[in-house]
Amino acid sequence: MNDFESPILSVKNLNKQYGAGCGHCRTGDEERLMKNYCPKCGTVYACRHISFDLYPGEVFGIVGESGSGKSTLMQCLYFDQDVTGGEAYIRTYKNGEVNLFGESSQQKRHIRNHQMGKVYQNPVLGLRMGFSSIGNIAEKLIAAGSRNVGAMEGRGRTLLEHVNIPVRRMKEPPKNFSGGMQQRVQIAKALSNNPPILLLDEVTTGLDLSVQASVLDLIKKLQRQLNISIIIVSHDLGVIRMLADRTMVMLDGRVIEYGLTDQILEDPQHRYTQQLVHSLL
Repeated sequence: MNDFESPILSVKNLNKQYGAGCGHCRTGDEERLMKNYCPKCGTVYACRHISFDLYPGEVFGIVGESGSGKSTLMQCLYFDQDVTGGEAYIRTYKNGEVNLFGESSQQKRHIRNHQMGKVYQNPVLGLRMGFSSIGNIAEKLIAAGSRNVGAMEGRGRTLLEHVNIPVRRMKEPPKNFSGGMQQRVQIAKALSNNPPILLLDEVTTGLDLSVQASVLDLIKKLQRQLNISIIIVSHDLGVIRMLADRTMVMLDGRVIEYGLTDQILEDPQHRYTQQLVHSLL
């Protein structure tokens, strides 16, 4: 199979729940739940049987309202949370033959440092606000095994220039920056080790519209230049329309629609997706 026809990432039957479940909700009967919540025992089924593939050079969008499970899914993929069940395989990690979720904590750190980068909605989660911007990038490089100070400084400078952070501000901490600049530093840090996969979780939420546009333009430019595979999560279908090749729609922890972004926008099948598309018009 051609490399571009083979997924870079495959996720199979990912589940994440908060709570042990009970006889009432473990049956799998959807009607016994209030959305994704069990009224008897309080268990929340945040992600239910999520499966998808991500291909080389593809931008894959995940859209849904707050509480749909999309950010929980991203947290599970980056090992910020443990899954309840399921499998994930990266083609460039152990020939794509080993379930990432079954690996040790040490191996999961290796995967985070070499196979994936993540940009969080809240920059505080992705950056050390008191470190310099170039120091944040160096931290990620050191975690991946780099020790040459000159090489790390050169790499950091190149990346920060890529994301339009002025050279004169490279030694400044992100706490001095605007929200849009903080997101750009996060993007530079996430890309520091040339990961094949970049995870973007609500990266434009809370930013002014003009700043949103500049961050989205930057993501498009970098994706074209680096041919990196991106998963982008948003509650805003306009962001997904601008960036994503294919889109998955989530509601109450489940996938309710999945296909080419143009197809979903032009001919949505599920009533919830129809409402989303209508709100965009």
